[in-house]
Parts: sequence; structure tokens; C-alpha cells
Amino acid sequence: MELLHGSVLELVEPQRTLSVRSLAVDARQVTDKELSTLLDSEWRSRLTAAWLIGLDRRTQFCQRLGELLLESNFVFAGQGYCFALARFGDISDAGLLVAYLDRYLPRLDCYYDQHWALGALLHLDEYMGTNHAGRFLIPNGLWQQSAMRHVDLAEQKSYVDRLCAFADDCMAGGTGHAP
Repeated sequence: MELLHGSVLELVEPQRTLSVRSLAVDARQVTDKELSTLLDSEWRSRLTAAWLIGLDRRTQFCQRLGELLLESNFVFAGQGYCFALARFGDISDAGLLVAYLDRYLPRLDCYYDQHWALGALLHLDEYMGTNHAGRFLIPNGLWQQSAMRHVDLAEQKSYVDRLCAFADDCMAGGTGHAP
């Protein structure tokens, strides 16, 4: 449950250091087959798998995560998919997030992971020097018309930035103290 909503950032010592070490070890040791099994399971397992994939930057799962994000069959799992895609940092990851936003932002009945996807896309845009998110943010555009329009995107992007910095520190053997 420490991964849900990125709550791992809120942990205090000594729990934080223990969780960071455990996450890093698990991310390095889990096999691709085990990750695939977790991705075929319920939402908690999918969220965990996506975090482990993102932490270790297992980009071979990029397409699978994109497909699962588009399906949006399970609550909360999309947070992990968005985190992993933000960690991968490639143009194809941005494309998967754009496809998700194109599908779900117009749906006013869906309170899914649109804010996580747009936060991840904004993170990627800054990292890659692109502007994929710009078309969603124009005045009276898809974001302003969406069910998630109340979310502060600067804050959401900052949160994704902090999660990615946490992951970098975690995998480098640090204590996970993100800026």
C-alpha cells in the first residue's frame, strides 16, 4: 500500500530506508515472468509490478503497460503504469500517454488516472524537451473540459518529478529522499 498514490514519499525513518532497500532489491531480482504474472492479476499486483518495472526501467514492458493503461480495467493500477512510463523517458512512452489521454479525457464519466497520465506526460515533455501535453492544455481544451479539471497539474507534475527522483535515488542505493 506504500505504492498507492506514491505514498512511499511520505514514509519516515526508519520505515523509509527499509522500504527503499526492499524496493530496490525486489526490482532487481524479480524476473520478467514474475512481472508478467503480476500484470495478469488484480490491481494491487499490477500496481506493484508497474512500480518494479519502472524502478528497474524494464522498457521491454512499455507496450504492455500502454495496453493495460488504455484498457483501464482496474482502479489505481494506472498510477503505476504512468509512473513506469515516466521513468522510461522515451518518445514512445509519451505516445502511449497521449493515446490514453485522447481516449479518456473526453469521457466525463471517467475519473480514472488522467491526472497521473498528464503529470507523467508533463514530466516527459520537460525531460525530452517536447510539448506533447500542450494540445491538452490549450484554453477550453480537453483538460479544462475533463472530469479531472480540478486537479492542479503543476502540483501533479511536481509529484511525478519527485517520484522519479525518489526512484533514481532508490536504485542508486540511496535512502529515497527525493527533493
